[in-house]
Amino acid sequence: MAKVIVDEKLIDEVLERGVERVYPDKDSLKKVLMSGKRIKLYGGFDPSAPALHIGNAILINKLSQFQALGHEVIFLIGDFTGMIGDPTDKQAVRKKLTREEVLDNAKNYKKQASAYLSFSGNNSAEIMRNSKWSDKLSFKELIELASNFTVQQLIQRDMFQERIKADRPIYLHEFLYPLVQGYDSVVMDVDLEIGGNDQMFNMMAGRDLMKTLKGKEKFVITTKLLADDKGVKMGKSQGNAVFLDETAENMYGLVMSWPDGFIGASFELCTKVPLAEVKKIQIDLQSGSVNPRDLKMKLAYEITRINHGDKKAREAEEHFIKTVQKKEVPGEVPSRKLKVKSLGIIDLLVEVGLATSKSEARRLIEQGGIKIDEKMVKDINMKIEVSAEGVLVQRGKRQFVKVIGD
Repeated sequence: MAKVIVDEKLIDEVLERGVERVYPDKDSLKKVLMSGKRIKLYGGFDPSAPALHIGNAILINKLSQFQALGHEVIFLIGDFTGMIGDPTDKQAVRKKLTREEVLDNAKNYKKQASAYLSFSGNNSAEIMRNSKWSDKLSFKELIELASNFTVQQLIQRDMFQERIKADRPIYLHEFLYPLVQGYDSVVMDVDLEIGGNDQMFNMMAGRDLMKTLKGKEKFVITTKLLADDKGVKMGKSQGNAVFLDETAENMYGLVMSWPDGFIGASFELCTKVPLAEVKKIQIDLQSGSVNPRDLKMKLAYEITRINHGDKKAREAEEHFIKTVQKKEVPGEVPSRKLKVKSLGIIDLLVEVGLATSKSEARRLIEQGGIKIDEKMVKDINMKIEVSAEGVLVQRGKRQFVKVIGD
């Protein structure tokens, strides 16, 4: 078992960096951490997409900070809750996913999360899936759990109020989502749950259930969401998320495409740069004493380094300078011969390795990340004519493949 670290300076940084609020309060949690008690904590990840994104990495990074202090960390895959669909911040009902879709989405989550969190060694993080217990809930047990909440508690949520005003439906299964998430805390018997501040309602439902069913205090930490200096959030819904399965070159370039307003918050939330240095960066940005481009390059390097290592991060930086800052197409564009005269754009992207799956290819097109002969592709059903002269396929600003008809 790992030794629990009670260094007050380290604990203060963990409780400050990227933290929005601590429930019931920060001092109470600090007292527990300073006592040397080894606590059990978790963060949950519903597999709504085939890859985790930089917003998820904020939470994983916070889990890793507690792991470094010697505490027991659970990485919970919501393969049950993911089928329901979290209604948080949604103005319309989510599309429900099948168990097969959820499991397929989550198959590479451990690999992606391991850039931040250790799944080996004497204090390895544990992966759990909430279908293990939620699949076994009887209807009687569900009714018993539901008796701990009122309709008034649930209907007051902002997104439900907005739907009522817009005469949009609210389905009963959406009401049950906080209950099911709260049940995770009870079954795992955790001391702490961590999630984005948009998850506060769901996490507090678990806190209430722990008090009622186990008479136990469960702490809750809400982390800041990645947003620019005007409060505009980054995420899948906004189309500017960086997924953790991106290549090093794409990851670096995507971070460089972020507006300058994201720089200060991103250093705090998405990197392991010491907090004192982060605060100086934020002050320098506000005073205008530094060039935002230089800081953004440092940010892009740090995020890429965490996910791909120093060597690939440095290569990605060099590639960016050459192909974007100097506006050069790489001198050696890889080519690929195909024995077809035409191919759908989605199949083409997968065939030449610019996308790892059809769902990723579709996402790239919808986000404007694909060009054919320097023209952006907007139609996911577009047919590409493959001639002997070749066609230049481009992903983002840095990946090119020349497709030639055989």
